[in-house]
Amino acid sequence: MENVEKQMREHVKKLLAEGTVDVVVGYEEGTLPFQTAPCFITDPDDAKRLVWNRFCSVNLAKYVHDIIFGHKESQKRAKPEERTKKTVGVVARGCTTRSLIIHLQEKQYDRDQVVIVGVPCTGFVANKKMSVAVDGKEIIACSATGDSLSLQTKGGEKKVSLKEVLADNCLTCRFNNPIISDVMIGEAAPPMPDVEKEYEGVEAFEGLSVDERWAYFTKEMDKCMRCYACRNTWPSCCCKACFVEQNQPKWVGVGIDETDTQVFQFMRMFHMVGRCVDCGSCLEVCPMGVDLRKFLKKLDKDDFQLFEHKAGEAIESAPTLSVHSEDDKEAFIFEP
Repeated sequence: MENVEKQMREHVKKLLAEGTVDVVVGYEEGTLPFQTAPCFITDPDDAKRLVWNRFCSVNLAKYVHDIIFGHKESQKRAKPEERTKKTVGVVARGCTTRSLIIHLQEKQYDRDQVVIVGVPCTGFVANKKMSVAVDGKEIIACSATGDSLSLQTKGGEKKVSLKEVLADNCLTCRFNNPIISDVMIGEAAPPMPDVEKEYEGVEAFEGLSVDERWAYFTKEMDKCMRCYACRNTWPSCCCKACFVEQNQPKWVGVGIDETDTQVFQFMRMFHMVGRCVDCGSCLEVCPMGVDLRKFLKKLDKDDFQLFEHKAGEAIESAPTLSVHSEDDKEAFIFEP
């Protein structure tokens, strides 16, 4: 990863120095030993801040959209002939490029407004899994070596298998290499170890009775405190006004009433049909540990089986609910 990091810094520095981009979105060291944070580089000399390691978990596509959209909004008062475009560079692994493809499919910005610095990915570490590995003790230092992770706590050091703490979405990822890129860093990453188990949890869920599935859903939703972290981090959330904050019409209450919470999550998930790239961002930011992935992977499985569609797999393949084909399967309508 050190070689990838070095090449990435060199390419980003060159992009900024040549004026190819106005800003580059990447990762830098966070304030904790096992975390990184999004950073926004505008000075070529600041490219040295960029890092690439097992803790780069956030899907950066969200920031690309927000920067371009914010600049576009700021141009509204300018004369048409004086308006400018913002060009954004972004460090992107496979799932990030899938989100960028969805942005392009939905005409959120033009292709020439984003320069994609593609990086191969072999998975990121899930913070919650690390915490479990050390029985909740405070981690004061962390380092990855080969296939193991060394976790230093006040009680001592513990080594764990990397596979034990990798995010579930990474272990089963089919798209761990960038789908599109303008600059490709390093060599392609090998396939992830559990690709064939992508829908294992979903199939077990499908095997439950309707009542058992509903009981599981309500149990998980009871944890939700409506902080909207999952919505705010979702890279394909591009609405100017969210349905949960609208009052004309009012779709759902803003409290934590059981029904309102369930409706919020129902509607949010259906907005994600054909647009969820399984990047794991919502799981990482959820403070309550709601099992959102199981429901999203169920929708992803149905999307693939019924419409042969994978979110962000190709620019030509638009999100399922935004297109219509006379060849769409219809048996599930009459035989649910």
